[in-house]
Amino acid sequence: MRLSVALLVAVVTALWCAVGYAQPDASEESGSARSAESTAAGEPESTSESPSAAKSDEPEAHGETSAEASESPTTTPAMDGATYVVRMRDLAQRIDELKEQIRRSHTRLSLLSDTILSGGVGGARAEIAFVNDMSSAFRLTKALFVLDGAVQYNKEDETGALAGQKTIPIFSGSIPPGDHTVQVLLKLQGYGYGVFSYLRGYNFEVKSSTSFTVTEGKTIELKVIAWEKGGVTTPLEDRPDVRYKELLKSTPAPGGSGGSGGTSAKPRSNVGGSLSAGTSGGK
Repeated sequence: MRLSVALLVAVVTALWCAVGYAQPDASEESGSARSAESTAAGEPESTSESPSAAKSDEPEAHGETSAEASESPTTTPAMDGATYVVRMRDLAQRIDELKEQIRRSHTRLSLLSDTILSGGVGGARAEIAFVNDMSSAFRLTKALFVLDGAVQYNKEDETGALAGQKTIPIFSGSIPPGDHTVQVLLKLQGYGYGVFSYLRGYNFEVKSSTSFTVTEGKTIELKVIAWEKGGVTTPLEDRPDVRYKELLKSTPAPGGSGGSGGTSAKPRSNVGGSLSAGTSGGK
């Protein structure tokens, strides 16, 4: 009887201990089950990283960006000294040309306004012609004439038709009173037969310019004359030249008979011109 009671007490005690040890496992299982349910529901899990640690990375990133920007500044390549001088010279030349064009335009506008305000009585005119006084040793192959920057005559011919014209009209019409400029370019070729056939190997280029002034109510007749300066002993390449002859007279009134009025002639030689001569293979 006593043995049965002791055995029973031992069994009860063993069961009690087993139940006590089983309860923490159950609580752990319930905790893991709850965490699994929260994860399935989309609840965010808490992390051990602090927000300050995440923010501390941003200044470093900005610092790296600024360092990269400072390491690669935009630089312009240095200009070579000779290139700079050439560009400055071209710029100065263009500025001078623009100044000259502006000055001429201003002069023309002023003269034109004065003519309009004064009624334009009589007006001003110019009669410009080219005269070829070269000998048969030279053949004219090209003639170019420019009046106040505008081309008035430009013809090139090597057949002899251009050389056959002794007088060529260049300009005839009204112009504003004041100063005007004529620029001339002539190209010549040596010409000869027999013992003088060597002249065909010579080519010449004559450049010249002149300025003239015409007043209100006047007409200027300007002749551009190609001639051979010097004499028999003058070298062939030094002979071609250009000279000018001016004749100023009163402009006839509209519908009038056209009196001559006072006249004056001013012959002038090559003004501001240049001559270049060369040889080429004879034909």
